[in-house]
Amino acid sequence: MTSARPHLVWDWNGTLLNDLDLVVAATNAAFASVGGPAVTADEHRVRFRRPIADYYAGVLGRAVDDEAFGELDRIFHDAYRSGLTTCTLADDAAAAMSTWPGSQSLLSMWFHDELVPAVHSYGLTGRFARVDGLRATVGGDRKAESLAKHLSELGLDGRAVVLIGDSIDDADAAESVGGRAVLYTGGFTDATRLRASGHPVADTLTEAVALAATLR
Repeated sequence: MTSARPHLVWDWNGTLLNDLDLVVAATNAAFASVGGPAVTADEHRVRFRRPIADYYAGVLGRAVDDEAFGELDRIFHDAYRSGLTTCTLADDAAAAMSTWPGSQSLLSMWFHDELVPAVHSYGLTGRFARVDGLRATVGGDRKAESLAKHLSELGLDGRAVVLIGDSIDDADAAESVGGRAVLYTGGFTDATRLRASGHPVADTLTEAVALAATLR
């Protein structure tokens, strides 16, 4: 297999890391803290979007300002951390990464100082040319700016890149730098929404890598 775009950027949460159930539980902990409703995994997949404050506002039925989101984000991450050791990689993550013929890196919107040791704990550190997470105290924003910085640090033009992720925001980020995206249905976003985006969609990571290699 060869690829017209030699570099692959992986998303972490909901893509390589199978953490949907934990994310839904942590989201519900945040909602419960303000008397909001619980969401199911299917509801989360239909409604999830970035900025995450907009997702929260839609579920809660009211505006979520920066202060309110900061507190919800703190509660979410506290609950998320408490269950992280229960998460495994996606079933075919290792096999999929091994089939890519070019270089690979990892970009997550999870906190960088926690991401790096987590990636190491799964035995993946040597797999990536670079690992970047969020270098801020509050999450929830879009990925485009982070992707531009990630590629700048790698010395790569976006036109050389394919991103594999599980959200529309991943595809928007890839487009913003001149890259392409393959969207994975096993993560945080409903498959119908992903297919409606017009981007290539895969049900497994192995299929996603195969599709990525065909993109020009």
